[in-house]
This record gives sequence, C-alpha cells and structure tokens, in this order.
Amino acid sequence: MAAGFTASARRLGIVSGVGTVFLSALYTVPLLAGLLSLPSPDAPIGDPWFSMMEILIVLTMPFMVGLMVAVQAWASPETRVFSLLALVFMGLLTGLTCSVHFVILTVSHQAEFAGQSWLPLLLSFKWLSVTYALDILAWDVFFALAVLSAAPVFSGSRLARSIRLLMIISGALALGGVSGVILHDAQFRNIGIVGYAGVFPVAALLLAILFYRARSPEAGKTQPRPSPRDDKGPSTKRAREKSKPSRVSGLAIARPVTGTRTTCAGPDAHLRRAA
Repeated sequence: MAAGFTASARRLGIVSGVGTVFLSALYTVPLLAGLLSLPSPDAPIGDPWFSMMEILIVLTMPFMVGLMVAVQAWASPETRVFSLLALVFMGLLTGLTCSVHFVILTVSHQAEFAGQSWLPLLLSFKWLSVTYALDILAWDVFFALAVLSAAPVFSGSRLARSIRLLMIISGALALGGVSGVILHDAQFRNIGIVGYAGVFPVAALLLAILFYRARSPEAGKTQPRPSPRDDKGPSTKRAREKSKPSRVSGLAIARPVTGTRTTCAGPDAHLRRAA
C-alpha cells in the first residue's frame, strides 16, 4: 500500500467495489432471462431484457472507473506505471461502451430510424454491425488490457495474490472473446463474457475487502496531547516562581512554598550572631 492511499481513496475503493459487484449481479438477471427467451442461439436478446442490460452497463461503468482510481492510489511507486495504464484503458472502455449503449437506447428505438434499411448494419447489437464491433473493442480489448495492467499492482498477502490471479484470468478470457471476430462466429465471444461478467465481479469483491481491511497512513496520525509543562495558567506559573531557586551573595537559597522561616548559613553568619 502506497503512502498516497488516503482515507478518501479507501472509501472510494470500497464503494466502487461494492457497487460493481451489486450491479453486475443485477446484470445477470436480464442476461439469463434474455438467453432463455432466445428462439435460436444466433438470435439477439430482445426487449425488455436487452434495454435493462443496456441501462445496467451504463450505471456500472462509473463504479469500475472509481475502482481503478482506488487501485492507482493503492499502487506502490514501482507499480504505479501499470496502475496508470490500467486507469487509461478503463477510461477508454467506459467512454466507448457508454457511447455505444446510450446511442442504442436512445436512437435505435426512434421511428425515424426504425424503417431505415441500413439500421441493422449500424445500430443492431449482433454480428456484423458497427456498434457490435465497437463493443467488442471496448470489452474484449480495452477491458482485458485494463485488468491485465492492474494485475502487477497486487502482491504480498494471500488476498492480494488472489486478486492478481483473478485479474489475469479475467483479462485472458476477455481477450479470448476476440476469437469470435477472427473465426466469424459470435458464439466464441461468450468466452469473453465469462471473463468480465463472471470472473471480474469476484475480483471487485475481493478488492473491496482488501480496501476495507487496509488502513490509510493518515489514519494513524493523532494530535499530540498538550504536556503539563505547556500549561500557561496563572496558578501554575506562580507555583513555578515560588519553587525557583534564587541567589543571595553567590549562594542558592530555596524559596519556601509555605510561610516557614528560612535560616541563611552564609560566610558572615558569625558576625551577625556576635552583633
């Protein structure tokens, strides 16, 4: 854990991790329902399940960005270059996938576009289409590069090593989804879905646990208590003055705190007695 991992970064990491896990769990509900409703494996998921999935993806992305910001704060100086790279790729993923799904939600359902012959090639979410290719670029490439870049940040404890392993597995599976483009078979993209919709939420949960157990460096700083010597009260000041030694004829005579009489035993004491 780096010195820059403040209490604010810790809270951001916990909230982002929990939010990612919660929305990813919700995402599986319309995903499974949509897959079960397909008339054939090649058919795309229809509404209302598809629109619900689109909305959940857009809502999830800010939490994933926040999670990578917390990873950047967690990273040590030696691994910060990798966490910065992960944050950049996560930002590219967020901008691209949010643009794609927002356009599909708002534009593709309009009557002005519904009757256009070119609509399936541009805005349909199936292979081959422009939006589907952009979504593959976002999740099977940028997401994979983001988590693979973040993996070297975590080492040491068993929990950190588990996060590192899950990120590597998630990124490798996401890259495997690109095989669907190479083989011209969209079914192979399900490999990538397992990576970012199945494995990564588990890594996000472990990240939230790691940040929860962590303690920011500034949390251990406490304000020093004032010393009794620093007391500037009048009663304390008078007590110190009464107990302070004074010098008479080169000899130290302690001032009495009470009203008792003090006898001076200086070198001329015999002269005073003779007088």
